[in-house]
Amino acid sequence: MNLDKLVKTYRVEAGKGFKLKDYDPADTAHWRSKEHAEQALQQGIERMAELQDKLYAQDHWALLLIFQAMDAAGKDGAIKHVMSGVNPQGCQVYSFKAPSERELQHDFLWRTTCDLPERGHIGIFNRSYYEEVLVVRVHPEILENENLSPSLCGKNIWQERFEDIQAFERHMWRNGTVIRKFFLHLSKKEQKKRFLDRLDEPGKNWKFSAADIRERDYWDDYQSAYEDMIRNTASKHAPWYVVPADNKWFSRLVVAEVIIHTLESLNLAYPKVEDDKRKELESAKKSLLKK
Repeated sequence: MNLDKLVKTYRVEAGKGFKLKDYDPADTAHWRSKEHAEQALQQGIERMAELQDKLYAQDHWALLLIFQAMDAAGKDGAIKHVMSGVNPQGCQVYSFKAPSERELQHDFLWRTTCDLPERGHIGIFNRSYYEEVLVVRVHPEILENENLSPSLCGKNIWQERFEDIQAFERHMWRNGTVIRKFFLHLSKKEQKKRFLDRLDEPGKNWKFSAADIRERDYWDDYQSAYEDMIRNTASKHAPWYVVPADNKWFSRLVVAEVIIHTLESLNLAYPKVEDDKRKELESAKKSLLKK
């Protein structure tokens, strides 16, 4: 499959009519060979490193990558493998857990806004402000800890948060931050398999948490929340990518190609050296040669 077509296959930029059931978590498109996909991924990583260098040098754009998924979907692994070739000086990863007391004293976008990438950089959010329309929606009792007036917690709160997120992402786009959002779409069957692997293999025991099993009981509620989230926040300037996640080798390839496709669309280039600067460089070179 053409890699551009691969990117478009999982892109959602108009949420109307979106249904999660239309996407197969086990899909691998026409990629039947794990080895072939891993070879393409390695080539993509090398291309990404070249583009990141230009992004940093040009200093016009920032790129924010958001990863959302059910537990064990492979967010950490995707970030680790796909971003393995980029310069760490120009890339920062932030993982967002339960909000602190200080963070709860601010609006729900505040804590993530503090960690937005600066121009020339790539920022990665492992979970994000979208938790406020996911876990908080599935467990509405969490709202009680957000110190909001009851008058602000009515039946329209989720739609209002969707509108706030849309406005925020539009604002970021208009100010040079490109946002790409990934939902790693894992099947319930594959999640069970990965949880059992974590329990059976001592080297993976540290990854397991009893809370993961408790959250699994809310599987259907989360699927509904994810579907509504994507339907209401997908846009042309901040699209979602519903990435099949049952096969890690394939999900990593899709994520890498989305990032490459995005960076290539920005017409990145090294800054041109003006005549005055070039003369300055030539003078510096002559000076060095004399010493």
